[in-house]
Order: sequence, then C-alpha cells, then structure tokens
Amino acid sequence: MTRLRVAPALRHCQDRLYVTLPDGTGVAWYDRGAGRVSLLPGAGREEVLAALAPYLSGEVTVGPPPVPTPAELDRLALHPDDDLAPNRPGEELYAVLDGLPAPGRASAVHRGAPHRAALRRDPRQGELLARRIVGDQLDGLDRSDGLGPGVRVRVLHSVPLPGADPAVRIDHLLIGPAGVLAIRTLPARDRRVRVADPMVRTGFSAPVPLLGHLREAAERASGALATAVRPVLVVVGASRLRVVPAPVDVRIVRDTEVAALAGVGGPGDLAGPGGVLKPADIESLYATARDRRAWSGGRGAR
Repeated sequence: MTRLRVAPALRHCQDRLYVTLPDGTGVAWYDRGAGRVSLLPGAGREEVLAALAPYLSGEVTVGPPPVPTPAELDRLALHPDDDLAPNRPGEELYAVLDGLPAPGRASAVHRGAPHRAALRRDPRQGELLARRIVGDQLDGLDRSDGLGPGVRVRVLHSVPLPGADPAVRIDHLLIGPAGVLAIRTLPARDRRVRVADPMVRTGFSAPVPLLGHLREAAERASGALATAVRPVLVVVGASRLRVVPAPVDVRIVRDTEVAALAGVGGPGDLAGPGGVLKPADIESLYATARDRRAWSGGRGAR
C-alpha cells in the first residue's frame, strides 16, 4: 500500500486520528477514547497499524467500523436546529453582550464625557466568564485519561428550559459514570459566599433562593430525561465559601473541584467505585438530552 498519512480531528466530540492515502482518501481511523482502530474495505491491517504505531496506547481493538448504535442513529437524524451539542457555555449571553456599547464609547446622547453606565462592568460579563471557566473544565473531563478505556463523560451547555422562570436554568449538564448532574455556576469574583439552604448570599448583595432554583431545574431535567438528576452548584472565584448546614441533596463545590464531578470512584466523587451509569447508558441519555425537543416535550414531532 502507498505511504499513509495520519491526521488528527475532533468529530462529534470524539478524539480521532484519521488514516488516509496521499490523495486524501480515507482508509481507517483510530478512536482514542474507545481504543479502537476501524478499517475501511480494502485497507491493509498491517500498513494501517504501522502508520498509527506512534500514537497507539494500551489495548486496541482492530476491525471493521462498528455498527451504529441507536443513540448514534438518533444523532444522525437530529436536525441541526434541534441539536444542543454545539452550544457554548453561556450561549444565550453572547448575543446580549455583543449588542452592548463598548466600554467608554460615547452614545448618541452622551457625546461629551463617556456615559457612566457604559464604564460600569456589566454583571453578565462576569456571569459569562464564570460559565466559560466551568465549561472548559467540564469539557476537559471527557479527554481525561483517568476515566479508563471506553469510559467518558458527556457535557451540554446552556440547556433551555422553555416556560421556566429565568432564574431557573441549567448552565451545564454532565452525564457520566456518577449519573446526570444539572450544574449552576455562581460568579463570586473574590467575594465571600454564604449558603444557608435555600438562600445564597454573594458579598453584600441580597440573599437569593438559588438552591431552590437549582432543585427546580434538576427536577425539570429529570422529567425530560426520565432519570434521576442531581443538582450541583459550582462557586467560581470566591474568597471564602461557607455552607451552613450542608444540604443533603445539592452538591456545592468550588471551581477548583470540578474534576471531582467526573465520578470515577476517587475521593470526593459523587458516586462510589464503578459509578451508576454504564457507557451505553451515558450515550443513550446524551442522545436524548442534546435534542432540544426533549426539553419542551416535543421530541419526535416536527
């Protein structure tokens, strides 16, 4: 066989290496997460393995491409407008913030000194930053070597809850060995945070029933996915976090403790050794959760 080329690609959140002929024709791919080399018809097994040799690690299964699972078939049939997987952390905030005037820019009314409101930092900017910090860490969990072969977590960001109070929202949804987690971020920015269930107070601001909102969001998710969903509050950048007393049904962590949410059985994880969801369960729930219609009760209707 002609000398083969190997190129990395991130496709559908799967870390793969594609093996091609010099003209770009694909002959095989290596799915790192699944530890599998899939050979297309006509591909030479030994030649492909030789090309991939520098990249292979651990035990690897070699064979024809696997038959698509029901979850994969659902994904292929999903209309792009209904797919939540491309959502960025804080997706709904981007359009709002992009429409704001640049700091210090004089408006049509205030052509002299910059408008005082324009100089003040919009709190939604801090909210977006907090969601991005947590979202990046959650996305990194799926690429963690500590999850074990064939084990992964799935993450969605900015999951819509039609008809819910704006205060009731899911910033991130994590589906992994520990189960399904509805995650809310709380930007603190070097302020003290005090939690007295259900109230949460950040700095000198008025307390808000954030844990109540979070529980309601988890209940909505549980109904949409037909499975148990645990609420999690991630506090970002707090100078001090005090929880009195600690709620039994809500997990409260700092942004530096997000890795513990992977649920692989280590100290501080949400599940015991082995977790509660198997890989096939994770993929099935993810296929349902990424469908926008599942959250409005309209899945299957177009």
